[in-house]
Amino acid sequence: MNDRSAAPGSLALVESLVNTLDLESGADALDTAEGRARFGLPENPENPENPENPENPESADAARDAAGEVARARELRESLRAALLAHAGHPPHREVTPLGELLASAPLLVTIDEDDGSARLAAAGAASLLSRTAAAVAEALIAGTWTRLKACEAVTCHWAYYDRSPAGRGRWCSMQVCGARAKMRRYRAK
Repeated sequence: MNDRSAAPGSLALVESLVNTLDLESGADALDTAEGRARFGLPENPENPENPENPENPESADAARDAAGEVARARELRESLRAALLAHAGHPPHREVTPLGELLASAPLLVTIDEDDGSARLAAAGAASLLSRTAAAVAEALIAGTWTRLKACEAVTCHWAYYDRSPAGRGRWCSMQVCGARAKMRRYRAK
């Protein structure tokens, strides 16, 4: 959907996570092994009720853990989408867990570069998707770029994009697609 260049810095992680779901077609990149691998999610979250090896209880537990991790990634994605819609002045697209609640449990730590003494927030431990996302949001807050990451106002789209317009008032992920559709609808309504 988006003909814009990627968001700067670590916001690209947030943008690409939100854009794993195409609302118009229903295609979800998290349904594929390749899509999950991009975010460090388990390759094969099998159906926990029908594991590959029912004789092995560890296999069933691993399948449940993997499925739970992917479900948490989807929950995070939709909470991020709601926040990006708010950046553009729109209400949430559906009921979601508040992003602040999700990110509150993400362990972060301050790292110091030994060469130049600069500090930054980084994901702690195993660097879960939640922690990496929290670090990206914190970094964007510090850089002043967080509110420039928005979701398209088109109800059938809500694609994430980075608003590089001088006034920061971009409304659509693509002027050629979503913007043109909205303007055509407005024109026809006259």
